This record gives sequence, C-alpha cells and structure tokens, in this order.
Amino acid sequence: MPAVSRSDAWPPLPLDAWADSCETLHMWTQIVGKIRLAQSPWMNHGWHVTLYVTARGLTTSPIAHGVRTFEIDFDFIGHRLAIQSSDGGVGSFGLEPQSVASFYKRLMTQLDDLELPVKIYARPNEVPDPIAFELDETHRAYDAEYVNRFWRVLVQADRIFKTFRARFIGKCSPVHFFWGAGDLAVTRFSGRPAPQHPGGIPHLPDRVTREAYSHEVSSCGFWPGGGAVPYAAFYSYAYPEPAGFSTATVGPADAFYSPDVREFILPYDVVRQSSSPDETLLTFLQSTYEAAANLAKWDRSALEQRIADR
Repeated sequence: MPAVSRSDAWPPLPLDAWADSCETLHMWTQIVGKIRLAQSPWMNHGWHVTLYVTARGLTTSPIAHGVRTFEIDFDFIGHRLAIQSSDGGVGSFGLEPQSVASFYKRLMTQLDDLELPVKIYARPNEVPDPIAFELDETHRAYDAEYVNRFWRVLVQADRIFKTFRARFIGKCSPVHFFWGAGDLAVTRFSGRPAPQHPGGIPHLPDRVTREAYSHEVSSCGFWPGGGAVPYAAFYSYAYPEPAGFSTATVGPADAFYSPDVREFILPYDVVRQSSSPDETLLTFLQSTYEAAANLAKWDRSALEQRIADR
C-alpha cells in the first residue's frame, strides 16, 4: 500500500464548506449517542455516553440489551450506518442526504426489527433552539467528501491524544467523542474536588454538568468549529481556571486564549500546515496542560510518567 500523504491524513476542513452537513451529522451522532446513554449504567463524568473513533468512522462500542449486546457504527468510508448484535442480527442503511427525522425513523425501525427496542429522550442537547428528532426536516445535508475529511482528522487527533494521554498516570478519561458538542476530547484530573460548576449549558441539566466537573480538570480536544470559533480548532481549558491561566505562555506561537470560550485555541490549519503536525499539536497539549497544572499546583510528580518510563 502507498504511504498516506499529509493532505490525505490532514485534509483541509473549512467549516463554511460543510456547515450544513456538520450540523446534520451532529444531530445523527446525538441520536446514536442517546441510544448508548439510555442502555448504559451511569459512569462518572458522562463517560457512558460517548462514541469512539474506529478505522472506518465512529462506534458506540458494545451496548447491553438484556442478555444480548449490540453496537452501532458509522462507516465514513462506505457511508453506511450498521447495527450488529451478539446473536448475529445485523441491520444497516446508507448515510446520504436525508433529514434527521428520516434518520431517526430508519434507525429506530431497524432496532425494533432486531428486537432491540430503545426509548431515548428524542430532543438534542447543548444546542440552541433544539428540534425534536422526529420533527427535524431542517437538517438534511450530507456531503460524503467532507464527512470523510472530518473523520480523517478525528483519526489523527485520536492517535495523538492517545500519545498525550499515555504520559499521565493519574485519573484520565479515554479519548472519546462527546456528541453533545460534537468534539473529540481527553481529560486529566488532579484528584482534588472542584467548586460547584455554575451550569448554564443550553439544554443540558445543570446536575449533569456539575457531576461532569466535580473534580479539577485539564481538558483538551478537537472541534469542527462554530459560534465564537468559526473554524476547526484544537482547544484546551482548565476547570476551575487558575489565576493567571489566560495569560500563560503556551506553544506554538499561533495558539491564543479566547475570552469568549475561556479556552486556549489552536486553529486546525496551523497544525495541518506545519512541518511536523504531530509535534505542533503535542506542544500545544503539553504546554497548556503544564500551564493549568503548575498554576493550580497539581502534584505533577505523582501524576505523570517519568521521562525514562516513556
């Protein structure tokens, strides 16, 4: 097989070129994620709701349904949604331009046909002006090329985030895709309780947010963009944010602190166009973590791998 070129591994992903498809895909991932949520025991910080990057797209990973198990997979190469169950049941349909209402009906019908009925809260979270899934005929775009590009960026981010995660021996989340905001994230914990989060995230119960931020964190991720950051970007933040964090020196030089979102931002294009995307991104992840951990006086010697151990 020929080597993967940088343009293939780190493709251009201008948000304005696929914004409608991005919004539609966001709603589809919420539906699938809510199925996992409905069937899973609660885990700390919402880790039971997330999706994971695969060699072809995103997956729920195995979900229990009584004594059976099933999983749902987005295939962004063949552009299909697939359901597989532990007793050999299979279902699938094409990922193509179709409304959220149509996607929701097709998926729920296939689950019923496989005798895997699931009842979810059928409205999106963390978005303004949510539309019930069965009524959403507004979001219906699917640009296969740009969805594939988005997944290819997730593949690279997932790979590098896992390298970064391996440096930490304290409590740390998996690298996982949160469908609420539509971002791939990994979060480190100091081990100390945090002050109660104020909540206020649109259409997300404050009790969920407060449990998610029950302990001090340094979190980083990748997001396709929107709102105050209208382009694909990597981000890093701390909760609670220690004094001096917003003015800390971090790398690379193009990274900056956004007061609008209270996060350090590194535009995706800076990483994509750098001579060494891996090192550029790792510099951002490490330097923003160190800013958070040093200013908040984390016990870094107890939480991090020694250099000799890496």
